[in-house]
Amino acid sequence: MSQVESSPSLSAHGHGSDPKPATGLPSPGLSGKVRVPGDKSVSHRALIFGALARGETRITGLLEGEDVLNTAKACAALGATVERTGPGQWRVEGVGVGNFKAPAAPLDFGNSGTGVRLMMGAVAGNPIQATFDGDASLRKRPMKRVLDPLAAMGVKLVEEAEGGRLPMRLEGVTDLKAFTYETPVPSAQVKSAVLLAGLAASGETVVVEREATRDHTERMLAHFGADVSVEPHGAHGRRITLKGRPELKAAPVDVPSDPSSAAFPLVAAVIVPGSDIVITDVMMNPLRTGLITTLKEMGASIETLAERTEGGETVADLRVRYSKLKGVAVPPERAPAMIDEYPILAVAAAFAEGETRMQGLAELRVKESDRLAAVADGLAACGVTHRIEGDDLIVTGAPDVEGGGPVATHMDHRIAMSFLVLGLASRAGVKVDDVSFIATSFPTFMPMMAGLGAIIA
Repeated sequence: MSQVESSPSLSAHGHGSDPKPATGLPSPGLSGKVRVPGDKSVSHRALIFGALARGETRITGLLEGEDVLNTAKACAALGATVERTGPGQWRVEGVGVGNFKAPAAPLDFGNSGTGVRLMMGAVAGNPIQATFDGDASLRKRPMKRVLDPLAAMGVKLVEEAEGGRLPMRLEGVTDLKAFTYETPVPSAQVKSAVLLAGLAASGETVVVEREATRDHTERMLAHFGADVSVEPHGAHGRRITLKGRPELKAAPVDVPSDPSSAAFPLVAAVIVPGSDIVITDVMMNPLRTGLITTLKEMGASIETLAERTEGGETVADLRVRYSKLKGVAVPPERAPAMIDEYPILAVAAAFAEGETRMQGLAELRVKESDRLAAVADGLAACGVTHRIEGDDLIVTGAPDVEGGGPVATHMDHRIAMSFLVLGLASRAGVKVDDVSFIATSFPTFMPMMAGLGAIIA
């Protein structure tokens, strides 16, 4: 019996409710010690792998934002037992690879591209039909990049909205074909969907990526007992080989703090004069630390403390202090390691001396919003000099930023948080039009920032 509904209720300001504006106001130096919520990528995968494994998987530190809770509900709808046993503590009784049952209703993933794309791969090897859906924002996002390789493996597309978008109905099969797939664009979601489908295929499924993307799926495959190997490919890529039809065994998962969420208090401390904070238990996976690397190159004071290994991932505490920044060029090959952090990096760049060029940002155009356009529009509303050249964003910073707004968030949690942070160090503050979607990834953002001394009204 699933008990997902015993989880914390979704935010009263979640998708579908009235917009909730807020303003980040000039703030005194931030101080204190905080732990941001569990990593969203690992949280999604912990639930999905728990549902695919045999036995009971215990998860600690799960991110209880709307995106992850929707994945938990989907796992329960497919036949797994999913139960919240305490704050961040969850129990999943899995059904085994290929044993999902047909859900009685459409699977609603809300705002989560990760949840829906990974679950498409997980469902692919089951002889069932399932309808995948989401909110207005998710319905605009492209699904063809996932459907193409899944179709090549044998998945049938029963129904779809115009342009290969949600809602769509898929039919999985028990005899998926293993194959070698080279990802046309760097995407951990596409890679993961193919590998999850490959669990139910006979033979070896191989994914080749020219640029290495976050590797949580590969690490979790190994953690749950799959036979998976990873080899270098070219200058920056990887070749992942998975032997199909393993018996996944339940395994405990301790979810580390999300570096993408840590990015917001981290940049706030760097740009608000007088700040000195510590962020604890941050995942330091090298495929997730591109922002920290870039900020250090810009002159940020970020000190790594107590680095250690927990549950297959490296974690550390970070001491972050106010710093005078200088502009840098961010190479395109770094994009996969920080794709979600470019909006908040643009905020840091607004306060840096000189020009910061962020290169190769095509993937930002197909996130929760067209993030490249949304960031550019937000910078314009705050009086920050910038330009877009192709897929590059160039920001010319200055230590004194006016602020302003209102910034249009386009139902995008990272745009909302980024420009609230910009307001903390600006002259006039920054108003954003809607903060309700912050609950999808960082439900404690507002009280946590207030605890550090940030003024958000």
